[in-house]
Amino acid sequence: MGKYGGRMATSRSAQWYAGSDRNAYIHRAWMRRGLPPGAFDGRPHVAIANTASDLTPCNLHLDEVAEHVKRGVWEAGGVPLNLPVVSIGETQVRPTAMLWRNMAAMAIEEMLRANPIDGVVLLGGCDKTVPALLMAASSVDLPALVVPGGPMLTGTFRGVPLGCGTDVWKLSEEVRAGTLSRAEFLRSESSMIRSRGHCNTMGTASTMGLLAEVLGMTLPGLAGTPAPDSRLLEGAHESGRLIVEMIAAGRRPSDVMTRGSFLNAIVALAALGGSTNAVVHLLAIAGRLGVGLTQDDFDRTGSGVPLLADLQPAGRFLMDDLYRAGGLRAVLNEIRDLLDRAALTVTGRPLAEHLAGAEVYDREVIRPRARPLQEDAGIAVLYGDLAPDGAVIKPAAASPHLLRHRGPAVVFDSVEDLHARLDDPGLEVGADSVLILRGCGPKGYPGMPEVSNMPLPAKLLARGVRDMVRICDGRMSGTAYGTVVLHVAPEAAAGGPLGLVRTGDVIILDVPGRRLDIDVPAGELAVRRPSPEMTAAFARPARGWQRLYVETVQQANTGADLDFLVGSSGDAVPRESH
Repeated sequence: MGKYGGRMATSRSAQWYAGSDRNAYIHRAWMRRGLPPGAFDGRPHVAIANTASDLTPCNLHLDEVAEHVKRGVWEAGGVPLNLPVVSIGETQVRPTAMLWRNMAAMAIEEMLRANPIDGVVLLGGCDKTVPALLMAASSVDLPALVVPGGPMLTGTFRGVPLGCGTDVWKLSEEVRAGTLSRAEFLRSESSMIRSRGHCNTMGTASTMGLLAEVLGMTLPGLAGTPAPDSRLLEGAHESGRLIVEMIAAGRRPSDVMTRGSFLNAIVALAALGGSTNAVVHLLAIAGRLGVGLTQDDFDRTGSGVPLLADLQPAGRFLMDDLYRAGGLRAVLNEIRDLLDRAALTVTGRPLAEHLAGAEVYDREVIRPRARPLQEDAGIAVLYGDLAPDGAVIKPAAASPHLLRHRGPAVVFDSVEDLHARLDDPGLEVGADSVLILRGCGPKGYPGMPEVSNMPLPAKLLARGVRDMVRICDGRMSGTAYGTVVLHVAPEAAAGGPLGLVRTGDVIILDVPGRRLDIDVPAGELAVRRPSPEMTAAFARPARGWQRLYVETVQQANTGADLDFLVGSSGDAVPRESH
């Protein structure tokens, strides 16, 4: 069999390293930079797909986490290999982080497939990094698990806890209302980010880190561990050990993330009061796996689930409060009867089995089923004249009195138009108006910016108005709140009827009835044409990724992935010849 034969020949990395020919020699020789002699004799080679970056501030600490994953891999007999991958800083990149999610997923997929690895540990934290990593791993379908980077600790300002993101929106509105000075607002800046880690509210980063565990893709009990907590490093070490076991067992994402796993994630999304962004991310991940998940599943499965986690933006507390109160497992244990008990985790055992012994230590943070924060808290999916392919709203973050509403539209043709006219004293707008912002969908902007939670007009803020019905074909931050209808499909740039609305048209929102309509004479929309101001603002990139994105991106109701990336391609790669 020879030094490089035997059991190694059955592994994927053996396609590069096994044998005595020139190609195998080159692969081994160039990797002999400190690796032990036995590194090529059958040990599984594990990539650590690491999204650490100085320009992704929420992921800065992942290099340290990677070191602990390495220790676990070595201990279990594997060979760990750091693989820096595309990282997306939600607060940093322009025009919007969502534009780059699919690029990151495609680049990570290709690097996992192209390299001599047998499995991968995925390190993510900031909003788009965990979805991109899971999309990539699903497409390649090598043994994989996630180590979420975890939330930051709670900062305080004037003795009051600050919710990262959520309080930015609140404080900035108080400045515009004249109830907080700009100097005080800026003074809060140094208090907002207390430690390493991602947003400490139930925003998109917290949501996707927790849902990665509900999908079965993390070491049970790890998601939600605060980034500075030493138990995150302990879990990273154990994850390194576990991936080696998974490789030996041949346990892949397609074995773990089944339809039942995604339905569990929808249940958990409701119980946690998670971000609406989870809709487009879960749909995209399911699409890569070929799992039959639709936008309507979020309503059918999640709409009757009670909200149990009293967390901002829907509630009062923050992520380190959730962790001390018992964490994700305690929440799931409260609703275990709603979960698919057959859905597996990366351990090879069902998620439900890992909930045994979970306890709630603070009943204010994690409510009992008999005393929920809200009875029905899932994502509601609306259809109607303005959303033939659907739109979503998060009732947990909305004002109850606005869930049934009828009012005149005030239309903005672009983000720039919104900024230019919103605070104009002459703007004809009242508390019952419906603010509509369009041209912000996947194609139109491009990339679905988080602008759906539009600021309220300054003159209404001054009168004490703090919420209005807002409708948009874009997204909103998971840290945001308000009666916001978003992800309207088709978007205006794809010919959707949102592009035909005129200021003054009466809009009818009926969340209990799952409707979003416009009160105009029959056939009126069919004869209208889009406004030139709106169409002039649509993105028309001439080259590069943005052009590819605009030409191939799907709509929000199917996950906003690129049409040619849907479905798994596997891990096979042609042999090269040197």
